[in-house]
Amino acid sequence: MSEAQQPPAGGDVHDLDPRSLRGLAHPIRMRLLSTLRHQGPATASQLGERLGESSGATSYHLRQLATYGFVEDVPELGKGRERWWKAARRGVTFDRSLYTDVDPETRTALEVFLQELANSHTRELSTWIGSIGDWPVEWHGAANVSDYTLRLTPELATEMNAKAHALIESYRDRALPEDAENVAQVRVHLHALPQTED
Repeated sequence: MSEAQQPPAGGDVHDLDPRSLRGLAHPIRMRLLSTLRHQGPATASQLGERLGESSGATSYHLRQLATYGFVEDVPELGKGRERWWKAARRGVTFDRSLYTDVDPETRTALEVFLQELANSHTRELSTWIGSIGDWPVEWHGAANVSDYTLRLTPELATEMNAKAHALIESYRDRALPEDAENVAQVRVHLHALPQTED
């Protein structure tokens, strides 16, 4: 899920405002949305099995996500009373003003959103580490877990982030068919965090 503070090139993102942020900022909702984005359309029951939640819980949270425009019904996939859902957009973005919003509910929602995003990244990294041996050896060197320490101003950090986003997005245009040889879905995480030096 491209959940970035800056929108991915080409649009197709949901711009979070205080109301929609409060609608999304729930661990189950964020996991549901992420699963639909990465694995494609699914029913509430299928999502419940994947996430270890009851179908009643996933149904409720899917309806809440639909209220805020994050997911939508896929009627052509349903049979009988079966209801399929898909992500409405491929990412979300938000304006930096949410960091300083005076409403305590919005500030709390932003903290929940960012913490769950961090938890998601941790789960994905842990899954990769635990399954390295299951991947062809070519992927061992292709995967990347690295970090850097730079001295930057906020302006330079913003410039760096924009260039990194543009570079990553340029590879979306080179997407390969699913049946191509040795192709996998690759998750890219980008963190740029200021730190105190003590």
